[in-house]
Amino acid sequence: MQNQVKTPEAKLEELGITLLHPRKSVGNYVSFVRTGNLIFTSGQGVDQYHGKLGAEINLEEGYLAARQSVINLLCVLKEELGQLSKVKQIVKILGMVNSAPEFIDHPKVMNGASDLLVDVFGEKGKHARSAVGMAQLPNNTAIEIEMIVEVED
Repeated sequence: MQNQVKTPEAKLEELGITLLHPRKSVGNYVSFVRTGNLIFTSGQGVDQYHGKLGAEINLEEGYLAARQSVINLLCVLKEELGQLSKVKQIVKILGMVNSAPEFIDHPKVMNGASDLLVDVFGEKGKHARSAVGMAQLPNNTAIEIEMIVEVED
């Protein structure tokens, strides 16, 4: 019996994750721009986690917030591509962490996003990454992530 390669959607299902419709833009912008075989997403925050890391939000909650932000980004990709198996490579993610001045574990928060991308896409999910602290994010969301993705033509 041959090993069947699981689709990203099958991996998401195994993880108990359902992709819904993407969140609506709340300004004069779009949720992504596609140029050639690259997709640049707008930042996706989270509705479930509000506050500053290192103050109202702890590291574990920050990890979960980053994970949820990537789920929101995957909803955008799924809507555009129809199927996530068209993802050739997750190129880069930028994580902006709403953090108290003394908080220094931004990379540990962003592991929530990176771990999920590798779980879903395997080698194609390995990416370059930046994790930075912000004084404030819109609606006091705990995190906002944007992504660059290479897709099949």
